[in-house]
This record gives sequence, structure tokens and C-alpha cells, in this order.
Amino acid sequence: MAITLSLFQIRIRLNPVIMLFFSILIFLSLLPTGMSDLVADRSALLSLRSAVGGRTLLWNTSLQTPCQWTGVQCQNDAVTALRLPGNSLSGDIPVGTVGKLTHLQTLSLRFNSLSGSLPSDLSSCSELRNLYLQGNHFSGDLPEFLFTLHRLVRINLGENQFSGKIPITFNNLNRIRTLYLEHNEFTGSIPDLSLPNLEQFNVSYNKLNGSIPKTLNSLPVTSFTGNSLCGGPFKPCSGNATTYPATAVSQVNITSGSINNNRKRNGLPAGAIAAIVIGSVLGFIFLILLLFIFCREKSDRISKSSSIDVAAIEHLDNEITGRKAIDEVTPADDRTTLVAAAAGKPAAADTTEETAAVGKKLIFFGNSARVFDLEDLLRASAEVLGKGTFGTAYKALLEMGNMVAVKRLKDVTLSEVEFRAKIEAVGEMEHQNLLPPRAYYYSREEKLLVYDYMPMGSLSALLHSNKGAGRTPLTWEIRLNIALGSARGIEHIHSQSPTVSHGNIKSSNVLLTKSNEPRLSDFGLNHIVRPSSTYPARFSGYRAPEVTESHRVSQQADVYSFGVLVLELLTGKAPTNGFQNDEGVDLPRWVRSIVKEEWTNEVFDSEVTKYETVEETMVELLQLAIDCTAQYPDTRPSIAEVRQKIEDLKRS
Repeated sequence: MAITLSLFQIRIRLNPVIMLFFSILIFLSLLPTGMSDLVADRSALLSLRSAVGGRTLLWNTSLQTPCQWTGVQCQNDAVTALRLPGNSLSGDIPVGTVGKLTHLQTLSLRFNSLSGSLPSDLSSCSELRNLYLQGNHFSGDLPEFLFTLHRLVRINLGENQFSGKIPITFNNLNRIRTLYLEHNEFTGSIPDLSLPNLEQFNVSYNKLNGSIPKTLNSLPVTSFTGNSLCGGPFKPCSGNATTYPATAVSQVNITSGSINNNRKRNGLPAGAIAAIVIGSVLGFIFLILLLFIFCREKSDRISKSSSIDVAAIEHLDNEITGRKAIDEVTPADDRTTLVAAAAGKPAAADTTEETAAVGKKLIFFGNSARVFDLEDLLRASAEVLGKGTFGTAYKALLEMGNMVAVKRLKDVTLSEVEFRAKIEAVGEMEHQNLLPPRAYYYSREEKLLVYDYMPMGSLSALLHSNKGAGRTPLTWEIRLNIALGSARGIEHIHSQSPTVSHGNIKSSNVLLTKSNEPRLSDFGLNHIVRPSSTYPARFSGYRAPEVTESHRVSQQADVYSFGVLVLELLTGKAPTNGFQNDEGVDLPRWVRSIVKEEWTNEVFDSEVTKYETVEETMVELLQLAIDCTAQYPDTRPSIAEVRQKIEDLKRS
């Protein structure tokens, strides 16, 4: 009885603050552990988003749980997968972000612009199984903590800037099935790797040398190309297995020594050397004289050929392009007219009335209405629409109220007869999904094409511009119709002849009517305009692998470009260099990497999947686009087969 009373007295004398503290501890111990994990994971993800920049991750931060955020997957109330491929993330990954996701099993940050070294606290992710970091700018030696993550199965660190030697401690990761280290800056020899479960291995295009370990001898040559290696699929190493092949530096030194010795033994006579020097000097003087005569004659021809129409066109282009940047719309109070631009600049005295009349003539195609002439065009108020592969485009408002688009071609070297034959073949190509030119103008200095103006603009602008509030989304039905209409237009072009192709398929050349029907423009111009350079880098994202020159585009290459266009419709992403304000991604490669990991749903544009449930049809169209972008032309379907497949999808 005395003991019971004593305990009661002790309890009533406890400080209330201490009682509150113990109550909180008891309450926290009763909470589900997963809730506290998600709170920490949410904080880590938000810190990552703040640190790496790039496109804004469309995460609804009003939700307390991050499990519904794009690219985030949860199990048992913890983040287990983070997939943010191709999101233009940049900068270093700081400590306290990814490393805080201690239950992480898959980390995919591939095809971004992340740099620096891997965060040291990534070692806390002891359950990590898949690590996909290819296509970034990570650098430095591989950190030692990487080899403490014993659950790793897939590692892809390709296309980065990792350096140093490939650590033999990869042998600690005995579950590894995939190890990709290609396109880095690793040096030294390949260590003697003993990975019993290894299925995929690639160290190509590094700075490796020496012999290939016997444990890797059975791998194909593509796993090792771009290095100085011997053994395995290459020639046997000279001497014993550890002998390295000669490096490029030693070969250069040997060659230099042999050349010097030959010169000492077989020097040219002094008379021969003098004759060579004198001949070179005379030849140089002769070339200078020829160049002077050529420039003099060209200057005379230009001064004689000036006329009021050419001066007006040149003045218009100089006036607009000098005042506004490309793709920027000119304000209404800053427009000019061609006649006003040419005022006070009379035609040359030797220009005959016949020459002037021919020079001022617009040639219309077929049944196009001839409601204006060149003089009306010169008086039009003009704005710059943009600069494309084949020239600069303007929007021209005629005095009678009509609106037309004018393309001023560049780098045309064809004679007028050749130009007329080729452009008339283009102008006569009529189809509801094509936008052929209505008229053209040819002179020695200027070549113009006149088109109907499409007020809705291009597919590129609708997909990648004006994504703010109030934007009308492109529904799945609209996107499917655009894909089908574009395929029909390309099929009509291909039906003319097996050698006829569009040659410049990209989203900025798909123009839309008010009812969102597609009209393909710029077809056939690759055979008229022949730039001195190779295929323009600005639109390399649409280029088939086999295409090196813009005027040599086959029908199979058209199918590849169309496949990229369909991928653009499905993903909402711009191809590499495909859009002026967006660096873009290598779409075919990016899509294949995600599909390979069986996370196909991540491919699709959230603007479509957010409101509609058409995943089955979208997956089928995605597979068709992947088939179109096959590496080898012979394995791609014809555009007729593509069109038929899209029609079947639309009916279903």
C-alpha cells in the first residue's frame, strides 16, 4: 500500500512540459512510417526541381503526396522510381535531393544536360536497381560509393564525360546485367571483369587500349569499337596478351623520322627548287589578273541590269530583315510598301520597255485566279514570317484586302528554263492536303513564290508556342487527323514518280486551315534550291540517317521524316534543333529508350492523356512511327502502307 501511494505522488508531481513531450513521442510512434517517408521524399523532389532548372516539371504541389506527379512512382508509401528523361534539366545534382529517396529502385535522368559528379549521398539508395544517366554531361572518375549499391542490375552511363580508369570494383556488383559506358573519356585497359549475369556491355568510343579480357571475348565488335584494343573480336595482340598496340603518337614520330631521313638522302637540286618557286609566283600573279577581270565584268553586268522592280524587292528585304529579327512579327505601324521603298530610284537608262515588262510579270499556275499582278505585290504591306531552309517568307497584305504569303528563294542557280520546268511541276500538283504555290516570279536577281496565306499558322507553332493560360489544346482527334492528312499529301507526291519526294518534311511546313486540316508546303523545292552546304543542321532532327544533302532525299527518307513528325504529335516534344526556341531531343532515340524500359505511357504528351483515354490507339500509332524511323531505309514501310494503317486506327 505504501509503494502504490509513492508512485501516485511521483506521477502528480511531473512537469506538464515533460508530459507533453512524452505525449508527442507516443503520437509519432503510432503514425504510419510511410507517411513520414513521403514527406521527406516530397521535400527532396522539390529541392531537386529547384536545383536542376530546365523545363518546369508539371507537378501539382497542392497535393501532399508526390505519387501522382509526372515521372514519380510509389510503392508502400515511398518513392521507388523517378523517371525524368528528356526534360532539359541542367546543372549539378546537389546532395540532399536524389540521395534522400532512400527507397528508390529506378532512377532515370537520361537525355538531359546535367553535369558535375554524382551526388555522394546516392549511396543511401541501397535498393537502387536501375540507373539510367546516359546523354548528359557528367564528368570525373566514377565514385567509389557506386560499387556499394549491390542491388544494381542495369547501369547506363553512356554519352557523358566520365574519365579515369574503369574500376575493377564493378565485380562487386554481381547482379549486373547491363553495363553501358560508351562515348565517355575512360582511359587505360579494360579490367578483368567477372560478372556472371552480364548480358549487355558497351565501352565503345572511349580512350581505352590494351587487350580485351577473356571474360568478355564473346561480345560483339560493336561493344569495343572506337578504342585501341586487341584480342577478342579484334586481331590478336602481338606478343603476350598484355602487349598494347602502338598508339597514334608513336606512329607519327616514326613517320616523321623516316621522312627526314629520306629528305637527307634524296634532296632536290637547287635549280629544280628555284624553278618551282618562280613558276608558283607567276601562277599566283596570273590568277590575280583573272580574278580582277572577272570582278570587273560582273560589276558592269550588275550596273546594267538594275530595274525598278528588282530595286523594290531588294529594298523590301533589306528594310524588313534589317529592322526585325527572324520570326518576329512587324508591328502595324512599322510596315513598308515596295513602291514607297523604291521611290526616287529610277530604272537604269538602258533598260528597255520589253525587258521591264517581262521583269514585272507574275506567272500564275493552272486555274489560279489572276486578281493581282507584280505591281500590286510590290505595293503590299509586308511582315516577316520567318526564315526557312529555302528562303525568307513574308506575309503581304494587298491593297484590295487579299492576304498572300511570299517566299523569297535563296541559292537558286538554275536558268529560267530549268526553273520554270521544275516549279511548274510543283505548282500543278493539286491535292487537298498540299499547299502548292499560286504564282512565281523569276529574274536574274530575284526568285519569288506566292502562296495562299494560312492564318492558323504551322503545326510547330501550335505544339511548341503559346502554352500559357487560355491556349486551346490540340486534342487527340485533331492530332490523328493531322497525321492522316499529312500522310495523304505525301502519298500523293510519291505517286507522281518513284523518284519524286517532298524533301523537307517538318512540323513548321505543316500549315493548318481554320478547321485544323493540314496543308504540306515547301515540297519539291529541294530540287530547285541547292544550298552550298550540306543538309541544314537546324532541322537535323527530321533527317534520315542516310541523307547528307538536302537535294538528295528519297521517298524512304520522307517516310523517316514523317515518322519523326508523328512522334512530335504524340510526345509534344520538338526534335533536335527542330524549333528555334527549343533545343529539343533526338525523338526516335528517346522514344525507343523509354519503350525499351516498358514505360510507354511516359512518352505521350500530357496535354492529351490528361483529358482523354485513347492509350491503345496511341500505342499503335507510336509503334507505326517507330517503324517509320527505322535505321535502314529498306525496313521502313511505304507511305501508302502508313496512310492505310492510320485510316484503320481512325476507324477503330
